Amino acid sequence: MTASRPARILCISFSDITADARVLRQLDVLSRYGHVTTLSYGPRPAAADDHIEIDSALPSLPQTLGGVLKLGLRRYASVELDAPAVKAAHRLLAGREFDVVVANEARALPLAFTVAGSPKIWCDLHEWAPAERSHVLSWRLLVAPFMDWVCARYLPRVDVATSVGAAICSMYEERYGVTTELVRNARPFADGLGPSPMENDRIRLVHSGGAVPGRNIEALIDAVDDLGDGYSLDLFLIAARQGDAYWKKLLARIEASPRTTLHEPTTPSGLPAALNPYDLGVYLLPPHTPNHRLALPNKLFDFVQARIGVVFGPGDETSRVIDDNGIGAVTAGYEADDLTATISALSREQIAAFKQAADAAAERLSSDADIAVEERIMARLTGSRPQDVDEGSDRIGE
Repeated sequence: MTASRPARILCISFSDITADARVLRQLDVLSRYGHVTTLSYGPRPAAADDHIEIDSALPSLPQTLGGVLKLGLRRYASVELDAPAVKAAHRLLAGREFDVVVANEARALPLAFTVAGSPKIWCDLHEWAPAERSHVLSWRLLVAPFMDWVCARYLPRVDVATSVGAAICSMYEERYGVTTELVRNARPFADGLGPSPMENDRIRLVHSGGAVPGRNIEALIDAVDDLGDGYSLDLFLIAARQGDAYWKKLLARIEASPRTTLHEPTTPSGLPAALNPYDLGVYLLPPHTPNHRLALPNKLFDFVQARIGVVFGPGDETSRVIDDNGIGAVTAGYEADDLTATISALSREQIAAFKQAADAAAERLSSDADIAVEERIMARLTGSRPQDVDEGSDRIGE
């Protein structure tokens, strides 16, 4: 990185970035500090200058027979680059040098430390890595110890670490001794939107996000069916990459519900406008893992920017934000009956007040503070200001 050329930045994410709202927001910042290459599943994101695509059929964890055997034997140093997606990425990066590497999630860290060019490394931890899927027995027995080893080995060596909530940041600091800065899953302020008028004959519920097992979407459908004719539920769902067995089962459940409608997923940038006509965003995630209990998910901020109220299951971080800002209600538990009881007890006036409170909180709960953190990080790592990248370029402030 010199005054004569912009920083060479590599962003690694074992996801389809075009559908990954957190990484898309991250790329908006990275693109103002240099030439950005993305390495991920799926096509090139718009903010990237260059893209290295990984075959979406390749898993990002060592799930081959040999990889599982090494995990079982705790031979972590020999398995850290063995996952099919990681192995392919390592091969595709051969001969390429970078000044800054952004590793999204701990599983990208071993690969990040093999990148040529002696880059600065920023690890963005989307959740508490050792407990990502701790409700699954094979994960607890084989993968969780490996992720703990990866974090212990690599996090103390990164230049910057960030995570999504204050509690999880503290956990990384206490367990691995790495200072972890807060970058929430908040989204940009959606200007021009306000609370939509409520319909006279029904309350419109909505949910958006990934259609993956464990998200308890079935409970939302059961609840709206129990609530009766004065309620409807609209779903904006993204089918899981891993396979379609669960998706087919969920489709059958949606088709059997007279009050539930499935929509095509919308782009992350278009989500607030798509959600704006509704009244309440609903989310009922049981705390199967510490990440579930401590989550501060995209959808909470999506609902706020859409200027709709929320009804969520109990969560350490989400309940605090909901109560502090008066934007909705928290259920007593995670069953369909809990959601039914909470929503049926709300008056139309209360729901309208939630929508007004979301409007009042929208700027406060936008990503402005998080962007400022990421700007400071990139300024430290590149030694430049955004305008130093290419003054006058059309991409500045894109």
